Amino acid sequence: MPTPLQASLATLDTPAALVDLPRMQHNIERMQARMNSLSKRFRPHVKTTKCTPIVRAQLAAGAQGITVSTLKEAEQFFADGVTDILYAVGMAQHRLPQALALRRKGCELKIITDSVASAGVIAEFGRMHEEAFEVWIEIDTDGHRSGIKPEEAALLEVGHALLAGGMRLGGVLTHAGSSYELDTPEALAAMAEQERAGCVRAAERLRAAGLPCPVVSVGSTPTALSAQQLDGVTEVRAGVYVLFDLVMKNIGVCAAPEIALSVLTTVIGHQADKGWAIVDAGWMAMSRDRGTQKQKRDYGYGQACSVDGQVLEGYVLSGANQEHGILSREGTPDTDIAARLPVGTQLRILPNHACATGAQFPEYHALSHDGTLTTWRRLHGW
Repeated sequence: MPTPLQASLATLDTPAALVDLPRMQHNIERMQARMNSLSKRFRPHVKTTKCTPIVRAQLAAGAQGITVSTLKEAEQFFADGVTDILYAVGMAQHRLPQALALRRKGCELKIITDSVASAGVIAEFGRMHEEAFEVWIEIDTDGHRSGIKPEEAALLEVGHALLAGGMRLGGVLTHAGSSYELDTPEALAAMAEQERAGCVRAAERLRAAGLPCPVVSVGSTPTALSAQQLDGVTEVRAGVYVLFDLVMKNIGVCAAPEIALSVLTTVIGHQADKGWAIVDAGWMAMSRDRGTQKQKRDYGYGQACSVDGQVLEGYVLSGANQEHGILSREGTPDTDIAARLPVGTQLRILPNHACATGAQFPEYHALSHDGTLTTWRRLHGW
């Protein structure tokens, strides 16, 4: 006889995105407790989930404000009652009217820049519409992506351009994305310190030049969970921590039982001579993200678990077509896989990258400890 959990999940069409609520709440409380112990304001990056009930849980735990990656996210979460929003992607000229509309409605929207050219465009648009945008300067502390290096002359040039143009210089922010390439506590702690020191140094230079810099914002999930001290920092940002994934497991900041997102899938066939079970979760469900491929453990397209969430050691989604996934055992092929996992068996697949896998679905099915399911809409688009 099926358990209440099995009976509940059997009602879902597959593939489906599941959020394990006890795991999610544990992750939220773990991160918030760490930020509280460091006496730092925490501003979660909600691009991972793009889901209002999850954001509300983060705010209820003590988060202050949110970070978004699209202005559509900003619009949605502002409509849902969140006013303190940081849009942490370099401001493109064509999006300024959308940002202006949000501010005119009462949203405390912050935008970012990392060049004199961009600062000039923001200032010109702001003056034209009599709007003093709050602008933060993005700092490059690890050569990972965008931003101005802490010692570059451009840092002060941007600051002066914003103030001269009538904008508000709200602070500096950085993201140590290269922390995703590390996998030891020592390396992660060193990267967290590099991130902190670089961003604080940028703030010190601005202040020494007579420019305001009230906010010093740092963060990534690995560095937020690894920082030994955050002197000079005013707030921390992190996103994927709320669900975690296999990349984070390989980095060493979570364990498999803390991964709150999985894809429910059904066995639809076999290639017994190859040791394969065919499931209905292909790359359209899991995403094309192979983030573990360059790490110490490659999980293919995901780690297989039983329907109740227990890891099936050695069984991974080793291949994927659009709507077909190939589940196999690492090493020696399991020629008894058809008997072990017969057609109709439901499984859960842990994802490589929670942000990418979540983006494949219009909704999450939130799973309570007693097997109760609640459907939560997930935001799509820009």
